[in-house]
Amino acid sequence: MTADRAGPFTALSDHHNLFPMRGKQAPLRQIPPDLKYNSVVVSKFTNVLMERGKKSVARRVVYGSFDIIERQLKKPPLPIFETALKNVGPLVEVKSRRVGGSNYQVPVEVGPKRRQALAFRWILKAAQAKKGKPMSVKLADELMQAAQNQGDAIKKKQDVYRMAEANRAFAHFA
Repeated sequence: MTADRAGPFTALSDHHNLFPMRGKQAPLRQIPPDLKYNSVVVSKFTNVLMERGKKSVARRVVYGSFDIIERQLKKPPLPIFETALKNVGPLVEVKSRRVGGSNYQVPVEVGPKRRQALAFRWILKAAQAKKGKPMSVKLADELMQAAQNQGDAIKKKQDVYRMAEANRAFAHFA
């Protein structure tokens, strides 16, 4: 699509014109920082962890896992949490794109908000998949592993990278 031709799907960035939206984009909500660490990222993570509106349970799990990290590593947990998020967040992912009657997995760059959302999701899924321990212990374990570029969440990121690399030939569809 050329820049001089304006239409209903005029894109703000390169890959947004691949997947046009219908209707208006939802306005971004201001999320207040969490109580203990005064961090918006921790607050968002707590919200993603929360099930059925039970925020106090989610906070207990997150703060419990941070306490475990602090006890085991004898370091403040917030930098370890941020390092884990940075390590798990992907830079590219594949999106399905239909061209000429066949579907292609097209590698697309990931924006910062989606990168954070995927990191949250992959860390929580990896922690929930472990069985036999309390969630705060499983989450602390996964965060410590992710901070050291290990664990199931990092494996998921590497799988996504492998898919993007394998489908690099279709990047021109983006």
